[in-house]
Order: sequence, then structure tokens, then C-alpha cells
Amino acid sequence: MDTTAVIVGAGQAGLAMSSCLTRRGIDHVVLERGRIGERWQSERWDSLQLLTPNWMTRLPGFRYDGPDPDGFMTMPEVAAFFRAYAQSFSAPVIGDTTVFGVTKNNGRFELQTSTGTYRSRFLVAATGASATPNIPAAASDAPSRLDQTTPKFYQRPEQLPDGGVLVVGASASGIQLAREIHESGRPVTIAVGGHTRLPRRYRGVDIHQWFDWMGTLDRTYDTFDDLGAARSEPSLQLVGTVEGRNVDLVELERIGVRIAGRLQGFDGERATFDGSLRRSVAEADDGQARLLARIDRWATEHGLDAELDAPHRPASLAAGREIPDLDLRAAGISSVMWATGYRPDYSWMSLPVVRPDGGIDHDGGVVTGCPGLYLMGLPLMRTRKSTYIDGVAADAEYLSGHLSGRLGLDELVTSGTVSG
Repeated sequence: MDTTAVIVGAGQAGLAMSSCLTRRGIDHVVLERGRIGERWQSERWDSLQLLTPNWMTRLPGFRYDGPDPDGFMTMPEVAAFFRAYAQSFSAPVIGDTTVFGVTKNNGRFELQTSTGTYRSRFLVAATGASATPNIPAAASDAPSRLDQTTPKFYQRPEQLPDGGVLVVGASASGIQLAREIHESGRPVTIAVGGHTRLPRRYRGVDIHQWFDWMGTLDRTYDTFDDLGAARSEPSLQLVGTVEGRNVDLVELERIGVRIAGRLQGFDGERATFDGSLRRSVAEADDGQARLLARIDRWATEHGLDAELDAPHRPASLAAGREIPDLDLRAAGISSVMWATGYRPDYSWMSLPVVRPDGGIDHDGGVVTGCPGLYLMGLPLMRTRKSTYIDGVAADAEYLSGHLSGRLGLDELVTSGTVSG
């Protein structure tokens, strides 16, 4: 099949790009390995809800319009939202299609897939940043008796063997799963590295409402001095609850979760930690304090102080004695949850732009060194919210415009109107 553009992935990024191309009248198809929003349906745990409130669930030409704008969607609700979105503009999604390889010859991309060959002038890789778990090398040294899993394959505590659990990673997934697993009756130890701590609500307002008012998430990628560091920042320690409940290390300590520093590795039955817990906690608290101070200044400058709760600062983790190591057998630990994040997977691309580490260099989603290739759904791709459902709209608008411009130039060159 020949078409102008092929989009790989029918999650929020791929569907947003499809909507923008449809509006511009550019013919294309969207290839999806499973169902629309497959990752939201088969790679999320049962109790998970969005970290952003429903009013932030906005895509090009479509948004949440239900009765609970301040609530947080469940994963089945997210999947249903994406299906309704695709239906709203008759998105040309071809499901159950796995891409095995991509090459480029004579200016055209050729995709070998489970449903045939697709050729196009443009290719949009909208498979995002959460394609495969980013499991550290230390996992290979863990005792063989331990059951090892990741949030991608976890649905509920009952899947885990009896006994304690070592959760590695303290971003959003790690802290949520540490609490859920602990509440199921399994003792939990969480290994904590660098993390970003914020309250669910501040001065009576959801933290994402503050971000929206202040434009915090709209900051563009070209304004950062160290873009690499900014793109690798951990996700926020938040949970989606209308009660405004915080789920952070303070809460985990309160309910009895054992807290350790960053996991260094395993020495037989011993897990070793690097002694960085106090530093990690202090850095996270400092970052939180700076942001809350900015919120306070913004509220004052906009005359909102009288309408809001008084400023306050959340309590800090006690962070007592560091745990240098832990005898896993003696502690009753039978499994490890690697909540250590994800990374993109472009192994299906046979193109020279894929680096040895699996990443692809790009300028705001426009791949350098491969005209016609675009990326979508990566951290801080164009703005701080590029991985949010609410963030892909602006990215898709820009990149579809860039694609349209190249298409017009290509047509001029082909017709002979422009030389070179």
C-alpha cells in the first residue's frame, strides 16, 4: 500500500497526529500492533488512574466533557476516550499490525508489517517513551529465587508470590505500587534514588491546575540549558485521587514501608544501597519548596491570596539511619518490582538514525539526518507536557505543519518549479 504518511502507534500521540493530518487533507494510515490505545489497556495495573485531572484530557478537536472534570480517569475510561476520539474523525487505524522493519530507499519509507508492505514519503514514529521497561543491569545479579517483574506486566498484588517485595524506584509508579502492595499485606522495602516530590493539592488547588495557570508545562525544549538532564527528570510522586491524597515517601513511612537509598546491586542474598537517601530526600524537598514558593508569588501577584488556603509546606521524611544493605532472605523478600522507568523502542527501524543506545537524535520531534521522519510522545519533545495526553496536541499541530511544508516543497521539486 502506498500513502503519503504512515503513523506507527495509535495512542494519544499517534491519534493526535492523525487528526492534524486529516484536517490538512494529507492521506495517511495509522498502524497499531493491537487495539487503539493498546498500551493503556494491556500494560497498566488494575487500580491505576491518570495523574492529570479529567479537564486536562484534551486532544486536537476533542476533550473530556463528562460530569466529573476534577476526577481522574481509570485505564478502561482512557481507552474508551481514545476510541471515541478516533471515531470522531474516522481515523484510518489499521489494527493488529506489527511493524517488523523500516528502510528508506529513493526518498520513500518502506515498512514491512504483519499485514503487508506500506510505502510512504513520511513516517511518524508515535510509539512514545514507554515502550519497554528500563531495567538496570543489577537485575541479572539478583538471587535466582526472586520473582522479578515491572509495572508493565503487573496488574494486582495477588499476582505476586507470598512474601515481601523490594520495589526499586520512587517515581509515580514506584510509590503507588509500594503502597498498594503493602496494603495487600506484603511487607515492602522501597529503594529510593532521585525523585520529584509535589503535593497533590496545594492551597486547596490541584497541583496541575497551578501548572496550567502558570504555564509551567508549556515551557519549550529550546529554553533549557541542559536539555538532556531535563528530559531525564523522574515523574512526579503523585496519585490520581479526588480526595487530594498525597502518596509520597512520608506517607509510605507512616504506613510502615521500609525506605532505603538507591539500590547499588546484589551480593548473594544481600541487596546493597548507596547511602544517598538523605541527599535524595533533601534535594526533592528543596525542589518542592522552590516550586511552592513560585506558586505563592504567582498567587500574590494575581490577587488570589484571599481566595486560597494559607501557604504551607508538607512535612519532610524523617530519613533516619541509612540502610547499607539488607539480607533479602531474612527480610522475607520473595520478589522485586523494577519501577525504574521506561525507554523508547525503535528496534523495528532499520535506519542509520537509531543510536547504539536505542535513541534517536531529533530537534523537537524532527529527526536530524533523515528528512521525512518524525517522532511523537517523548519527554520534553517540544514542551514539558509532551508525554501528557494534554501535551501532544501542540506537538502534533507543529509537526503536521512541518510535514505539510515539506510535502509542498517536495511537490514543487517534483514538478520542476523549484530546482535542487
